[in-house]
Amino acid sequence: MDTPPDNEKIRSGYVAIVGRPNVGKSTLLNHLIGEKISIVSRKAQTTRHRITGILTQDDAQFVFVDTPGFQTQHTNALNRAMNRGVTQALADVDVVLFVIEAGRFDAKDQKVLDLLPKDRPVILVVNKVDKLEDKGRLLPFLAQIAEKRNFAALLPVSAAKGRQLDELLTETRKHLPNPGLMFSEDEITDRSERFLAAEYIREKLFRLLGDELPYAATVEIEKFEVEGRLRRIYAAIVVDRPGHKAIVIGKGGATLKRISTEARQDMERLFDGKVYLEVWVKVKSGWADDDRLLRSLGYE
Repeated sequence: MDTPPDNEKIRSGYVAIVGRPNVGKSTLLNHLIGEKISIVSRKAQTTRHRITGILTQDDAQFVFVDTPGFQTQHTNALNRAMNRGVTQALADVDVVLFVIEAGRFDAKDQKVLDLLPKDRPVILVVNKVDKLEDKGRLLPFLAQIAEKRNFAALLPVSAAKGRQLDELLTETRKHLPNPGLMFSEDEITDRSERFLAAEYIREKLFRLLGDELPYAATVEIEKFEVEGRLRRIYAAIVVDRPGHKAIVIGKGGATLKRISTEARQDMERLFDGKVYLEVWVKVKSGWADDDRLLRSLGYE
């Protein structure tokens, strides 16, 4: 039987995970929490919302905020909303995990680094060390980046393989300011099941279509009903053009069916119950520049 955390010894705080797009922030969050609450894709800009993941240990509660990769090239309403999410997250947190790729630091990374608050501890997380072919480059690379800021710590990790993550938590705990729990010990996210359902569908959309589908696509949950342990979910994939709709549906509806099936299986694992999922596609031209629609979809 698990022993509950000692609330008198526990420390807690908000921890932002930030970095340019596609450095592995969502993979890092999911491995730290032990559940897939932030969607993962090989495509940049997959994460569009702030997502809170909660990890409770015997002596600490980490409330992680996974942010969208800061957008420096696009200026539509969607990307402006995503960038607001990043800056708001930074204003509210106690510790920042600044994630970069091992052996790679460019102007996009520097722009994110320049945004980080000067009055918060920042831990440099050098991810994807397992993909660095010349391991001899790692120490000189760390020394080079260390000169850019007085980091609270520098840690090479592999989020995908779970390497050095315990050490990352140990370093992060040193900067948690609050005594006691902020959330109950069995919570892993403050996002609703409705929100997570939309994210799971969107993940499959990007994973299965690769480079065929532009980013002008999102998911809207039109109805979410709970009947005991059964959830009935009705969702629309919103695309920008009729041609995009044909891509999502696929020949004979095969692509849409696979998106729905794989998303439903993920939902059933997370929700621990049966899911009836109905998904269709609708066209709404210019949705990524429609501020009212973006707010209705949960973009801040």
